[in-house]
Amino acid sequence: MSTEMSGLAAIVTGGASGLGAAIAGRLADLGAKVAVLDLNPPAPGSSPHLGIRCDVSDDPSVRAAVAQAAEAFGGLDVVINNAGIGAQGTIETNTDEEWNRVWDVNVMGMVRVSRAALPWLRRSSAAAIVNTSSIAATAGLPARALYSATKGAVLSLTLAMAADHLREGIRVNAVNPGTADTPWVGRLLDAADDPAAERAALNARQPHGRLVSADEVAGAVAYLASPLSGSTAGISLAVDGGMHGLRLRPLPEPDPVATETGTAPEANAAV
Repeated sequence: MSTEMSGLAAIVTGGASGLGAAIAGRLADLGAKVAVLDLNPPAPGSSPHLGIRCDVSDDPSVRAAVAQAAEAFGGLDVVINNAGIGAQGTIETNTDEEWNRVWDVNVMGMVRVSRAALPWLRRSSAAAIVNTSSIAATAGLPARALYSATKGAVLSLTLAMAADHLREGIRVNAVNPGTADTPWVGRLLDAADDPAAERAALNARQPHGRLVSADEVAGAVAYLASPLSGSTAGISLAVDGGMHGLRLRPLPEPDPVATETGTAPEANAAV
């Protein structure tokens, strides 16, 4: 078992389910002590992690939760800003109230948690912050105006934070997942008129032909949080099957006759 994070203390917001749970598990596997900050944290004894209730939209709640984790661990080294909520629609679809609500969680939540953690991170010799952004920050996706705006802000915020705090010994980076196989995506698929067709469309949208797994995102976050990436700061690491940069040709439809005779051409053989 790898132990490159042995002795480090980490907090993971939104760490009770989905990507956050996978990230918390991965950090613990690498030796870190992990506090899960969530609206519905794991009950004592039900998880190997320290569960702390935290509402990232409420500054007193954030400050109390971060302080509780730091006191329990004797300090903090790593902050994973993963808590966030989704939104669908164009700029016409969502009300001002919805824009404010999603922005308050997805962007201001990261500000509140990072701000509260800074006094402890400044004392660490291996301080790192990793923000969860999204492919929606770098690619125009239909009916995702509000969500994309918040994740684009997270990307810019990451760069600004990295510039502000690198000389304090705090590295700040972001991870940009593609469409991941999480409970939230599962609920969206279940609500679709044709869930199977919608899943097939989401799979096909990513060049490697499938949804991103939570464990794959957790691996990228763990790299950015680990001392092994000590010279990595101010980057966004895409975990999206190549969606951000690759433009693969569609696979040709199989020729039944050629397939039966074993003479089918190789996919994408033409230049």
